[in-house]
Amino acid sequence: MTKTQAAGEFRFHRDAHSGVPAYRQMIDQVLAARARGALHVGDQLPTVRQAAVDLAINPNTVMRAYREMEIRGILDTQQGAGTFIAEHNEAGSSQERERQLEQLVGEFVARGGALGFTVREMVQSLRRLAGDGDAKERK
Repeated sequence: MTKTQAAGEFRFHRDAHSGVPAYRQMIDQVLAARARGALHVGDQLPTVRQAAVDLAINPNTVMRAYREMEIRGILDTQQGAGTFIAEHNEAGSSQERERQLEQLVGEFVARGGALGFTVREMVQSLRRLAGDGDAKERK
């Protein structure tokens, strides 16, 4: 792994009122950070101890999240060195990936619509999340 990030640069956060278990929030945050480009292959995550202190949770909860991400190939733990973002292997053909993306987008739009959001609002929010400047809809 060539590029590493200081353990202090990526921080987890916890929403105690979301109803989502802390380990699941951690997994979602790593996946979202990868999708946004905020975490890259070789970037180091906080130690189990540091993440537990930051989130005010049991270290076993952090270990559960890290272990699940390691099993899924998201993380690579190197004894004595730390936990790093693993090389991502694209699964499936480009057609299969396109089908999966269309399914995911359809589910996202349906859930957003059920909450009263328009597609335009959702696109603007995604652009802000992606860091695309003013998030104005482009033509």
